[in-house]
Amino acid sequence: MILSLRQAIIQRVHDKSAEELIDVINDSIGGDDKALPGLGVLFELIWEHSGHEEQISMAATLKSHLDSGAK
Repeated sequence: MILSLRQAIIQRVHDKSAEELIDVINDSIGGDDKALPGLGVLFELIWEHSGHEEQISMAATLKSHLDSGAK
């Protein structure tokens, strides 16, 4: 069976607890660029399962940080 990158990432974190997922995210942020696709897949899952108001809030937070020149 050949897995796509997205499927492989989801399979890697599928059985992790919320605390373990926090650790995965924290370890990936600011780390090696090779972690970026994984963060993208995790963000995609968050985005797809968030309500419209949550999406607006996330987009506003992102815009605010981009406008302030934050990394």
